[in-house]
Amino acid sequence: MRKAVIDLGTNTFHLFIVEIHNGNINTLYKEKIAVKIGQNGISKGKIAKDAVKRAIHTLQIFKTIIDQFQVTDVSGVATSAIRNAKNGKDLIDEIAEKTGIHINIISGDLEAELIFEGVKAATTLSNENQLVMDIGGGSVEFIIGNKEAIHWKRSFEIGAQRLLDKFHKSDPMPTESIDHMFAWLSEELQELKDALVTFKPTGLIGCSGTFDTLSEIYLNRVRKERKPESTIFKLPIKDYHDIHRELLIKDKSERLEIKGMVSMRVDMIVVASCLISFVLEYLDIKNITACTYALKEGLLFSTKSLT
Repeated sequence: MRKAVIDLGTNTFHLFIVEIHNGNINTLYKEKIAVKIGQNGISKGKIAKDAVKRAIHTLQIFKTIIDQFQVTDVSGVATSAIRNAKNGKDLIDEIAEKTGIHINIISGDLEAELIFEGVKAATTLSNENQLVMDIGGGSVEFIIGNKEAIHWKRSFEIGAQRLLDKFHKSDPMPTESIDHMFAWLSEELQELKDALVTFKPTGLIGCSGTFDTLSEIYLNRVRKERKPESTIFKLPIKDYHDIHRELLIKDKSERLEIKGMVSMRVDMIVVASCLISFVLEYLDIKNITACTYALKEGLLFSTKSLT
């Protein structure tokens, strides 16, 4: 049995094709393309015309690959940028018309649940509560839970593209802009702060591109290699703070020179790292657990209905 999963994120579109046999999952193909559909439009509540063209072109590529692998079971989801755009449904309809691929626009709550499902598939959770954090371009999902259940979840429309547009207007980012961002986050994330007090998570599990990039930078510095089969990685808090301080004082060209930096992350990583730094103020932990599984893996392993 073969299955394809498509995740239309605000920055990146993912295609994940697997073969399932006797309960074992074998990855046949993985692709991520920096479509950046939030660019020049997300803060205006619409998807720009050039972003629509990039999205359609990418889905046509995905369709060709899916057909080459002879996959008929295809699940696709669209998240923050598309669900909040005035022309989001029009884009989904055009994708269906031109590729035959049907994409579900999912709620922030369901997105959070699927991300947690992905984390559960990647690592063994304990009875202790963990804070799971997924930084997308349009939204950020926070989930507090353990191996038994999700105790609290929330999707905030404060993703890295939105933060970039709002706060990172000069490069390097001025100190006053960082202070302004932290004050704004303190108000926007009051529900998160209350939940942290209530459920007392003992660790932070970070999903998706920002955490992957921070891990790659760290690995380059300590001259370690990530094992291809690894789904989680520990990033020491001290090393995170060292990297964060460096990101704050460098401009784009200088950030690109950092070993391990992923070019598609170079613009948004400063505000994304500021968001992580803000959250860490409310946690007493020694490591960040970076998790390579997130929404698309949760979609694969979950039995939840997308409707």
